[in-house]
This record gives sequence, C-alpha cells and structure tokens, in this order.
Amino acid sequence: MSTSSPEQPAQRLQDRLARLPLRERKKLRTRRTIQDHALRLFVEQGYDATTVEQIAAAAEISPSTFFRYFPTKEDVVVTDEYDPIMAEVFRAQPSGMSAVEALRATMREVLPQMYEADLEAIQIRMRLTATVPALRSRTFMSMREGTHAVLKEIIAERTGRAEDDLDVDTFTWAAVGVMMAAMYAWVEGKTDTPLPDLLDHNLRFLGEGCPL
Repeated sequence: MSTSSPEQPAQRLQDRLARLPLRERKKLRTRRTIQDHALRLFVEQGYDATTVEQIAAAAEISPSTFFRYFPTKEDVVVTDEYDPIMAEVFRAQPSGMSAVEALRATMREVLPQMYEADLEAIQIRMRLTATVPALRSRTFMSMREGTHAVLKEIIAERTGRAEDDLDVDTFTWAAVGVMMAAMYAWVEGKTDTPLPDLLDHNLRFLGEGCPL
C-alpha cells in the first residue's frame, strides 16, 4: 500500500499549471514573482507604506511592467492563478452531478493543493483584504470579474442554461458568498477547522438550502 507525501498535492497543482500553454505559463511565473515580492514587502513595511515602485524594484521589473500584470496595486493582493484550474476540474466532474456537488468535488480536489502549496501567501492575502479598506472594495470587483465570471460560465454549461440566466447568476453569487464566509471565518480565527473542510461544509450547507 503506497503512502502519500506532503509534497504530492502541491506537485499535482504544479502539474496542472504545467499543462497550460507556454505563453500563459510564462505570464503566471512573472505574476507570481511580482506577487511574492509584493506580499513580502507588505508584511515587512505595511501595505500603505509600500509603493508600486518598490515592488517593481524588488521584482527587477519596471513599474510599467507591473501595471501590465496588475492594473492596480490592490490587484497584486486580490488576484491569483487558480480560476482556470478550478474550471478544468469542475468540467471533469461526472455529468450526473448537480452544480453544487460538482463544485464541492472541485473544491475538495483543488483546495487541499492550494492549501499546502500556498498556505502562507493565502493567509497574508486574506489578512490584508480583511483589514485594508481599499482591498475590501477591490476584492469584490475582482471576485465579480474573475471567480464569479468563471463559475457562472461553468455552472451554465453544466446546467444547460444561458450565462445570463438570472437563476444561474443567483446561484453563482450564493456559492461565492458561502465560500467567502468560510475564508473570512478562517482567516479571522473564528474556527480551528482547516479551510478546505470549512469550504466543503459551507457548500454542503448551501446545497441543503441553508436550513436554520
């Protein structure tokens, strides 16, 4: 009987990223380098005290290159590369699964990998978005333009409905909402439950109709 090592989930995540087109992989590597330096500087000297110029210098790029990858300083915190991976895993779920069960299965596969590969970065990003007003505002817009848009597309595909279907939009916002509730409860220390388990609990609760 084989045993798994802690490196395996992170490796599976890297394998998925490695299957992306070369151009996209290069962009992701540059984005990650910029983000890693930005988060380090935010921890060392504070978000407001850190400038785009300082981040660019640390990443050995120009400020104009920074803005090609992140439209605003806020985006370097609220943006990640996981939406395409989530969409790939969601689409691979058995066709008979409901949208919420397919989403739970997706999160059960992807979240532990993210959790092990990028736990420190996730914690820093979540703490920043919970405490910096400008980031709270930008997080909503980024969620709407990124994760919400991706989820709405793949949920529409699974249910055979149009992306502009109001029920699809409502369900997608509900899913985003319960996931955000889990993330903030986790980062604010309201529970000792690991984030992947907490997300699964909240999605199951949504699937049950949120009975109280």
